[in-house]
Amino acid sequence: MAASNSDARLRRLERLAHWLDEAFTVPGLGWRFGLDPLLGLVPVVGDLVTTALGFLWIAGAWRAGAPPSLLFQMVGNVAIEGVAGAIPVVGDLFDFAWKAQSRNLALFRAYLDRPVPTVRESRRWAWLTLGFLAFAGLGLASVVALLGFALWRLVLSL
Repeated sequence: MAASNSDARLRRLERLAHWLDEAFTVPGLGWRFGLDPLLGLVPVVGDLVTTALGFLWIAGAWRAGAPPSLLFQMVGNVAIEGVAGAIPVVGDLFDFAWKAQSRNLALFRAYLDRPVPTVRESRRWAWLTLGFLAFAGLGLASVVALLGFALWRLVLSL
């Protein structure tokens, strides 16, 4: 029973990924896209809806047994799409190319096929991402501190 429940959950995740990322084809070019970039054309609300659907997808992967490091990587894919998609015009074009749900489906399938190597790779990805965020945060804090110090010196010199 557990296997059929897992299979049904995977089919639902596949359908959601298909509708969000690949449901339609541009005639003559073969480019595939889904509802995600179309909904993203609606300012603010469209990107919020598609990001929420992306997190719904991740919740389904969590219920299906995806490990935390893989879920973290999936959150990163959806976050990249959500943040980039919020940028007017450029974000709409980005939505056509990024396809977070298809990426997450490929990650989840890789986990089902090869759990140990996939978990190792997603852990590496998680640590690299956290390291990058820490480095970027320190860099931003340094710039803010330098600007604050320069402003303080300017005020004192008046």
